[in-house]
Amino acid sequence: MSGVINRAPPALAKTIAGFAWAGLAACIFAGWFIVTRFSVTHDLRVWDITLLRFAGGGAVLLPVLIIRRRQLPAKAWRTGLGLAALWGVPFVVFVALGLRLTSAGQAAAVTPCMMPVFAGLFRWMVWAQRPTRLLGLGYAGIVAGVTLMQAYGVYLGHGFHLIGLACLLASSVLWAIYTMRFPMSGLTPIQAAAMVCVWSAIIYTPVFFLAGISRLGTASLQEVALQLIYQGLLMSVVAVIALNRAITVLGAGAATAVISLIPVIATLMAIPTLGEVPPPVNIFGIAMITAGVLLAIKQPSKP
Repeated sequence: MSGVINRAPPALAKTIAGFAWAGLAACIFAGWFIVTRFSVTHDLRVWDITLLRFAGGGAVLLPVLIIRRRQLPAKAWRTGLGLAALWGVPFVVFVALGLRLTSAGQAAAVTPCMMPVFAGLFRWMVWAQRPTRLLGLGYAGIVAGVTLMQAYGVYLGHGFHLIGLACLLASSVLWAIYTMRFPMSGLTPIQAAAMVCVWSAIIYTPVFFLAGISRLGTASLQEVALQLIYQGLLMSVVAVIALNRAITVLGAGAATAVISLIPVIATLMAIPTLGEVPPPVNIFGIAMITAGVLLAIKQPSKP
């Protein structure tokens, strides 16, 4: 009995730390939708945002791979390339296109919220991990909340863009697969983040400049600096490491469920920063998403 009592506090502290890492990632992601939406509708293009994210993050994290290169066999590099294909350039391009064609609110509601639903569906399809009834209710709450918020936006005349929504759902699928693949990669959180950024920068940077699609020269220095810091440092380094640590501690199910709270966080952030008070229907939709998230968190799942 005493042994159990002695082990309980460290286990509790580890769980709290896991949720703290997930919360940090969720906060950065919530701000990312707003910051990215601002630039892709102003001076910078989707392709510029993608370059700033991975070139900046790759420059910061490259020393991690250089210093520990002897600890990384060829298999680790191949695994890292696979992770970059999921959460690298394709993910950012899909989200940025979705943001350009829809809105920050729609993107923040669709991409992160549908991610755990897709992850649960894939676990069922690939590993026959059929969700429990309670978990199914959680997923249903998330889907219902997202659908309600989207429908109300259409009702208000905000429009419905099928391609934009498809891009957001595609990014959600890639994110879901990444959360399932990372625990099996054998890489540490910082190694995985470095692999995603460095591989993406190596492949994308030459294409970007050879294609002549840059609009960096037309944007203000302040806007480029903001995007470089947020995309290259906060999103590519801090948020990725935080999410990877959360997945390691909590498992993919609970970690991705916390990420589904991004619309809630984004809504709360918008009140003091933008003066945007959500209508009652959106508050109800967010409440449905939150309830679904809480149900999903209570259901442990294997990575």
